[in-house]
Amino acid sequence: MKSLRQNIYLVVLLVLLIFFPRCQKNEEPIPYTYVNFYINLNSPQYTNLTSVGGWVYVQGGYRGILVYRSSTEDFKAFDRACTYKPSSSCERIQVEENSITLVDTCCGSRFLITDGSVVNGPATISLREYRTYISGQALHVTNY
Repeated sequence: MKSLRQNIYLVVLLVLLIFFPRCQKNEEPIPYTYVNFYINLNSPQYTNLTSVGGWVYVQGGYRGILVYRSSTEDFKAFDRACTYKPSSSCERIQVEENSITLVDTCCGSRFLITDGSVVNGPATISLREYRTYISGQALHVTNY
């Protein structure tokens, strides 16, 4: 009987560990910043966005926004604030030379440019992504 009770406690403990979120140490939320703007894809300052794999930095968000063209019809937009310690003034992602990963040179975290997921830490949370919509020759970037 005692062994059965111990097994039940063990199973309950395992279920709790698996299904309930763990605390994220040293990470803080990125403060909410209203984002709602359009990019004219015909504008010379956005020529990098005319081809797949192209990217540009734009103002907006909490620490700026990276806009990336992932396919002929799809764009991604990520806040440049690193998710490790976004309130630190040096925590800001930038595109690495390989144009595949993003790096925060302050903490060393790396993220994939294609989806903002963490490649290696200390960050464990993906970059904040904003919604993008194409309307004619304009790209709408928003968080509502």
